[in-house]
Amino acid sequence: MAITIDHTGKSAIVTGAGAGIGREIARWLARAGAAVGVVDIRRTNAEAVVAEIVADGGTAIPIGANFRNDDEIRAAVAQVVAAFGGLDIAVNNIGMIPPGRTTKAISEYRGDDWRDIVDQNLVLAGLSAGAEVEAMLAQQRSADWQGTILFVTSGETTRPSPHNAIYASAKAALNHLVTSLAVEVGHEGIRVLAIAPGTTDTEQVRAVFSDDRLQAIAEATPLRRAVDHDELGRLAVFLTSDLARCITGQFILADAGAFLSRTRPTFATANRDA
Repeated sequence: MAITIDHTGKSAIVTGAGAGIGREIARWLARAGAAVGVVDIRRTNAEAVVAEIVADGGTAIPIGANFRNDDEIRAAVAQVVAAFGGLDIAVNNIGMIPPGRTTKAISEYRGDDWRDIVDQNLVLAGLSAGAEVEAMLAQQRSADWQGTILFVTSGETTRPSPHNAIYASAKAALNHLVTSLAVEVGHEGIRVLAIAPGTTDTEQVRAVFSDDRLQAIAEATPLRRAVDHDELGRLAVFLTSDLARCITGQFILADAGAFLSRTRPTFATANRDA
């Protein structure tokens, strides 16, 4: 018996979808049949991803938006609703160590560092979820309709993260938001989940870590490799599908077993070698 995942007829929004993990999640959702709003602060990147989706036979629209502006968050969600007639799947992938905010000892961080990192990795995701829930609740829904909000957090939340404590703490708070929001909106048919990737081989990671350091991190995992963003795209397709309709309030580790490692190189060493 073949089991397929079919998102045909569903609409989705993926933030931070112009590259890396977000790009692959958007592409995989489109491959499964969803119509996807590809959101990125760099509109040209969003347009390039949409071109790839369309070339593969999928449906998508590019949306350029700066989510540090509350109005642009709601406008992006409204564009998806207007284009596709509703919102069924929301993937909140904005979040990183912002440019210029390198990992460092806690005593070296200043207020602007804290505010910038927490804003990008917690506040923007929370504001996005608020706009997405509002859109989902406002639309016409069948009795068996189910919506899904999926956050991308981090495997750094599962272990001490020296020299990267602010980022890891913000992502850990996002994990708690997942559980709280799942209870808040579950009775409305909305599931809330998170993917917690380990070190993933993306453009941003390669900009920070040397090849030798990435190899050392990979060798410290039980699977002896980094996570591929393509794998996270496939996981997102499953978690947002009817095959996972009884799962909510959970964060799924997708880290090649890195949380089991006791020999993972620290961020401080990684930065020196990068």
